Amino acid sequence: MKTIYVVGIGTGSAEHVTIAAIDALNRADVLFIPDKGASKSDLADVRRNIIARHVLKPEPRQIGYAVPRRDAQHIDYGQGVADWHRALADIYAMLICDVPENGAGAFLVWGDPGLYDSTLRILAHVTEPIRVEVIPGITAVQALTAAHGIALNRIGEPVLITPGRKLGAITTDTVVMLDGQMAFRDADPKLEIFWGAYLGTPDQILIAGRLGAVCETIINTRILARERHGWIMDTYLLRQPE
Repeated sequence: MKTIYVVGIGTGSAEHVTIAAIDALNRADVLFIPDKGASKSDLADVRRNIIARHVLKPEPRQIGYAVPRRDAQHIDYGQGVADWHRALADIYAMLICDVPENGAGAFLVWGDPGLYDSTLRILAHVTEPIRVEVIPGITAVQALTAAHGIALNRIGEPVLITPGRKLGAITTDTVVMLDGQMAFRDADPKLEIFWGAYLGTPDQILIAGRLGAVCETIINTRILARERHGWIMDTYLLRQPE
C-alpha cells in the first residue's frame, strides 16, 4: 500500500517546519507542489525553499500540479466546495499514480492540515487504497499571537475560531480566518483587534489596536498588499478590551 504524508509546513518560514515534518519529507519518494498560477507563484516557491533546505536527497522528485479555481459565485456554498473537492480528488488520484508501490508521497500543506485545510477531505475521496499519515504544523493562529506577543486565550475563557463569512456579534475572543470580505468592518469599533498578513514570511505585516482607530488602516494596508503581491492571507483576533 502507498503512504501519503500530509505535512503541515507552517505559515511561510522554513524554520516553522518540525523535525517530524522533515523526517516525513525525506522519507517521501515524491513531493507534490500545488501551483495556483503566476500571481501566487511565491506560495509554491516557499514549498520549494523548504524542500531545498530540509530534504537531503540530491535531487528530490517534485511534481507540480495546477489547482483548479473554486466557483466562488456558486449559489450553494457547500455544493460549490464539494464540486471543487471532487475535481481536486481526481487530480490527487493521478498524482498518487506516480508514487511507487509500497512507496510514499507527500503533500506540503500551508499551516496545519487540521485547521481550514481540505487536503484530508479530498484524499478521503480517492478510491485507491492508501495509508494517510498527518504531520501537524504551526497554524496561522499560533503565528499571529506569537508575532503580536500575546496569549491566545485569557484565563478561564474560551476562544472561537470562525471564517469571516460566519462572523457575528463578538461575545467571546474570536479568531477570524478566510475573510476576503473584511467582515471586521461591521464589528463593534470598541473591540481590540490583532491583525496579521503573510505571517511567518519576510513580508509579514502586523497591526493592532482599538478596531475603530485602526480599521481604515487595516483596510488600506490590505488592499495595497494584495495589489503588490497578487494575493493575501490574513488572520486576526477580536476581543473585548480588558
